[in-house]
Amino acid sequence: MNQYNAYVLVVEDDKQIRNFICYSLDAEGFKHIAASSGQGALSVLIAEPVDLMLLDLGLPDFDGMELIRKVRQWSEMPIIVVSARDQDKEKAAALDLGADDYLTKPFSATELLARIRVALRHSARQNSGYRMQNVLQVGELQIDLDKRLIYVEGEETHVTPMEYNLLALFFKNIGKVLTTKQILKEIWGVGHGSDTQALRALMAGLRRKIEKNPAKPRYILTEIGVGYRLVDE
Repeated sequence: MNQYNAYVLVVEDDKQIRNFICYSLDAEGFKHIAASSGQGALSVLIAEPVDLMLLDLGLPDFDGMELIRKVRQWSEMPIIVVSARDQDKEKAAALDLGADDYLTKPFSATELLARIRVALRHSARQNSGYRMQNVLQVGELQIDLDKRLIYVEGEETHVTPMEYNLLALFFKNIGKVLTTKQILKEIWGVGHGSDTQALRALMAGLRRKIEKNPAKPRYILTEIGVGYRLVDE
């Protein structure tokens, strides 16, 4: 049974997939409600206290991307896209619009539920003031936001100011996929939206300092063609 007591909105027009998702949520003890169109989803969101939305992009009335855009005008609830569209540009576009995660069909119930738990943990941390805590930790990797210090296995690790800013950004978004565009904007600001080589170099330098095996990272994982994610352990 789940520990979050979350109310999930399933937006999916394919009845078979919708039933599969709802069955998976039932098995885990999640309360849920379903909609088969974008307008139906908006009606639910207006009337119901939804905590997380699972969203298919191929809706019969309007594209799911538009629904993400509309919802993000007034809500920061987690949105997980579940779509057959597997192109990297589609994933990046959804994440840039404000989706928290992207799951490509077909997927297992185990993977779906794991992604839901990560999104809900991230949301709970934000709502409880998690970002204002002084010291954050994932595994043996720790960051002190007040002192701007990084520790690996209890030992202080020297990083450059840019490397620190990059890792701090990930810690403030634990478990969430950050697109290359989002990272470039946060670290370098407007005007560096296409400087991906600089980001790759910065990431390589940071991984050499925090990972035992930078070629097989434990902490910051690459989402091919989309961006990066700090694991939620």
